Amino acid sequence: MTTHTQVDAAVDIAGVTKRYGSLVAVDDVSVRVAPGEVYGVLGPNGAGKTTLLRMLFGLIRPDSGTIRVFGRTWHEAGVHTLDGVAGFIESPKFYPYLTGRQNLEGLGLLDGSTDGRDLSARIEEVLDVVDLTGRDRDKVGGYSYGMRQRLGVAASLLRSPRLLVLDEPANGLDPAGIRDMRAVVKRLAASGLTVLLSSHHMDEVEEICDNVTIMNRGSVAFHGTIDDLRAMAPDPGHLLRTGDDHEALAIGRVGHPRVLVEPGPDGGLVATGPEHELSAYVADLVRAGVPLRAFTPTRTPLEALFFMLTDDEREAVR
Repeated sequence: MTTHTQVDAAVDIAGVTKRYGSLVAVDDVSVRVAPGEVYGVLGPNGAGKTTLLRMLFGLIRPDSGTIRVFGRTWHEAGVHTLDGVAGFIESPKFYPYLTGRQNLEGLGLLDGSTDGRDLSARIEEVLDVVDLTGRDRDKVGGYSYGMRQRLGVAASLLRSPRLLVLDEPANGLDPAGIRDMRAVVKRLAASGLTVLLSSHHMDEVEEICDNVTIMNRGSVAFHGTIDDLRAMAPDPGHLLRTGDDHEALAIGRVGHPRVLVEPGPDGGLVATGPEHELSAYVADLVRAGVPLRAFTPTRTPLEALFFMLTDDEREAVR
């Protein structure tokens, strides 16, 4: 029987495990995606992200655990589990000798969810969402990789899904392509669409995801919000810029043993210690006449936290 809590979730993955012989590709993973949120599944190559999404799409079966999509399971609903779901696993493929519009027209007619007139209007809408209006009559063979990825998103949106699943949508893109893809996801999120995406780049999801799960070697290494992840960081200290770093170092070492003052990686000094000790240290710098130009808190980059939680030393499957 489907519970109210299960129906409320767009995606409810509970205790899912997938093995290939002796290799555990996904190990007791649970993920819950609420309607309307942008959820990121992160991990290095081989962490099991794509395997997890393949099970969500019913392309492979889990050995144990359950997957519900809007309250439906594959066992109960079969292919109707994916009603209202669209997306792509790995890179979307298109006919290179057809234009972007022709590819979308063919996919829309095969799907049969709209008639010809409605399909034409819908194509205009999705091309605008992914910023391909004006390039839709160019052959896909001449598209950049980033344009093909965005065309994949457009194709997924033809059905007006409630849930969009994107597997590594920015993989292989240059910085401009990543920026464009991020803008597309932001527009989709603003429209209220639920988005589940995988990535191995922390900066790709930092600006757009409400919650993230970080996988490593098939298991969950972290689950929570971006702020939860930041809270795990060790104290990175404060960046201190003075007119006399030599004197500032000396004052810290002699008068404040609980404050660690070291040269910073990009110039200046980094001071770490209890807040009240840092305040006393800064006050002593002022009393000593050391020119104080900046004293600002720093934070550990999210990418550094990602690497703290993951590694690539053990063989795994993607």
